[in-house]
Amino acid sequence: MHMRKIILDLAMTLDGFIEGPNGEIDWCIMDDDMDFEGFLSTIDSIFYGRVSYDAWGNFQPDDQASDTEKKLWEHVHAKKKYVFSHQARQDERAVFIQTDMVAEITKLKKQDGKDIWLYGGAGLIRSFIQADLVDIYRISVHPLALGSGKPLFEDLTERLKLQLMQTRVFRSGVVQLIYTT
Repeated sequence: MHMRKIILDLAMTLDGFIEGPNGEIDWCIMDDDMDFEGFLSTIDSIFYGRVSYDAWGNFQPDDQASDTEKKLWEHVHAKKKYVFSHQARQDERAVFIQTDMVAEITKLKKQDGKDIWLYGGAGLIRSFIQADLVDIYRISVHPLALGSGKPLFEDLTERLKLQLMQTRVFRSGVVQLIYTT
């Protein structure tokens, strides 16, 4: 039986941060040669933490945004959304999961469908890494250092050994590293 994979796809600075000290991601480069649309076509679900969902789960680009950006958000919002939260909430655009994260994720992975994008935020990502729930790491390393912020790998209880599957270099100087566990 084919198991759906959980893919952590995110941007990281050269010094290992996924957000600045105040949660800023304004340093993130989106180039058309990154083929984000291609990645979106391989998934049908997105995992969010509550804070990330509140910020980005229903984000709408403004009128000045490019058609490409508008189309991209349309594709993101067409996916099934799961929000991991301690708060119960009714939301017709997302399924809220409050209890036994590992059991729920195991059930979801066994369902038919495409792979699942672990969007974040930092706390949810840390929980998934610690519980060994990430199958593929797609890390786009951006050519800048912030000096401080939220690191990707924090509070690891043991070493994380990954196998390199692919590398891609983009015009902007971003290097994407794709690892499997």
